[in-house]
Amino acid sequence: MTNNSMKKYDAVIIGAGHNGLVCAAYLAKAGKNVVVLEANEQVGGAAVTGELIDGKKTSICAHYLNQLNGKVSSELNLTSHGLKLAATDVLTIALNVDGDHLRFNGNTVQSSNISEEDTANYTKFMSLIHEYATTLGFLMDEPPLDIFNMDFSDKMTALKLGWKLRFGLGAEKMSEFLRMIGMNIRDVLDDEFDHEPLKGAMSFDAVLGTHTGPYSAGNFFTFLYRYASGDRGALAIPEGGMGTVTSAMAKAAKANGAEIRTAAKVKSVNVENCAVSGVVLENGEEIKSDCIISNAHIRTTVLDIVGTKYFEADFVKRTTDVRSRGGAAKLHIVLKKLPEFKGLTSDDLKSRLVIAPNQKEVEHSFNHIKYKEYSEKPIMEISIPSLVDSSLTDEGHILNATVQFAPYDLKGGWTAKAKADFLNKCIDRIAEYAPNIRDVVEHAEILTPLDLEERFGLVGGNWHHGELTLDQMLMLRPVPEASRYALPLDGMYLCGASAHPGGGVMGAAGRNAAQAILKGDE
Repeated sequence: MTNNSMKKYDAVIIGAGHNGLVCAAYLAKAGKNVVVLEANEQVGGAAVTGELIDGKKTSICAHYLNQLNGKVSSELNLTSHGLKLAATDVLTIALNVDGDHLRFNGNTVQSSNISEEDTANYTKFMSLIHEYATTLGFLMDEPPLDIFNMDFSDKMTALKLGWKLRFGLGAEKMSEFLRMIGMNIRDVLDDEFDHEPLKGAMSFDAVLGTHTGPYSAGNFFTFLYRYASGDRGALAIPEGGMGTVTSAMAKAAKANGAEIRTAAKVKSVNVENCAVSGVVLENGEEIKSDCIISNAHIRTTVLDIVGTKYFEADFVKRTTDVRSRGGAAKLHIVLKKLPEFKGLTSDDLKSRLVIAPNQKEVEHSFNHIKYKEYSEKPIMEISIPSLVDSSLTDEGHILNATVQFAPYDLKGGWTAKAKADFLNKCIDRIAEYAPNIRDVVEHAEILTPLDLEERFGLVGGNWHHGELTLDQMLMLRPVPEASRYALPLDGMYLCGASAHPGGGVMGAAGRNAAQAILKGDE
């Protein structure tokens, strides 16, 4: 009988985050003998549902599902494995302190004090954004071009992109696209609109989850990225929280024959003759495989899991240079009852609520983390998922918010006092729009970027496993030598968000990595 501690697999995947699970499902579907090794007691990585107090639950990190890759969802048939959406096409309301809020619905925007010109321009602008996003969207489903050694498929992808730019968009729109792609969101929005609350809300979407402000170069691309994947940027709330998404992915992987082991932390990767040969768990167990796939950040993979001695110094240096600065915190509040937001009905509270009054306030909020300080007047997006998903709590409600900006390395450290002070500033900010918020708070907690790193392994607290900037995207992500999922060590691969196309609960990186591995086996 074969000793289980020496069992050999066709592929070992380190980490059961959503991309690791997707990669496992595709490899197993192709007939590979796959095992996924997860250090934690549950699968899902940062896409999990967790308990707050007294059985009340919520999505602990990501809370809106807006970038799930359509091919991943359909090809793995996630709905048959338990994925249900409690709400789809969630509307956005940008809050105004006087109660005259700005309401977004697809390509339309409404407010009593917005001009007809800006209303029309918004519809025109968003139609253009969707055209640009469609043009780039197909790149999400492909490994990046190998610009150094292009094969036939690379040439076809390049030809397809050129065709879409020149003939799909037309000469005028292509010229405008090339002009805008490297711009900051502030300049783009100032060219298009006069209404300050409108520009504030739109600039928030460009900086959400990033280490940039509206005036930072190149973040128009980040804005466009939201619409280039998933369902054209449409927001959904999964029933049961984000953990049901990764639970469905895990069930799909198992249904295709993959094995998933939790509480199985990988200590190191074995290397023989410049090629991987297996992994060693922290309990000493050894698992053999000639194909090791890491769902972790490239820096964690190279420096901690594999070890720098197996790579050239230049590659290690470029790996350590990958910028992965987090700027967002996660706020969870258990509510005794719904807060009263000025100018909103209880039905309005099913919407995504954004606090970003204008671009200057967004920029001023960002300025603080340049000096390792948290924002004095944070900006945020707010969700009350319990209004559409009663499974989260049997009484009261749950409020989630993604809060900008909070530094990973706070000056003086994230002490208990510092966290409490920042939590109070966040609640004070909400109170500007919902004056009775403190009267209805039963429990509140804040997860800083440092907490996100310690809890989920998000290096620097950045949920994208590397900042989404033009110099860290496509064939440059995470570094050129690893842009097509294979590291410069025979049999070692990446499948996580530090690889193309990046973060978000998308699954595209896992799918693309599986395709690249299967193609290499042909």
